[in-house]
Amino acid sequence: MKFIHPYSAQGDVNIFDCNDIPAGLEKAPLHSDGRPIVGHSETGHMHVVDGNSVTVYQQDDFVSYLDVKKEVDIIHLRSFDTHKTITLPPGQYRITRQREYTPEGFRRAAD
Repeated sequence: MKFIHPYSAQGDVNIFDCNDIPAGLEKAPLHSDGRPIVGHSETGHMHVVDGNSVTVYQQDDFVSYLDVKKEVDIIHLRSFDTHKTITLPPGQYRITRQREYTPEGFRRAAD
């Protein structure tokens, strides 16, 4: 599935066009297979970027940024009930995770 400007979603991962990536962010952690993670899953079924022409920066548990140099795919690593792959053209993107409220405060939505 192609990214539809200015917003697309893959489960609880929201993808927005953006013009700037904030300075000073750390690179996002890598999955055990070496692919950058754009969305952690409590069940181990991560959302990852499949391609080596992207840098993923993590702001916090809810927001990250992608600097895409060449078309890449965001893949949901689950063999069943999976979300469709989203293809991103070159550009910069802001990734947010859905949140849900609990009496203890906001947390990432469970996927």
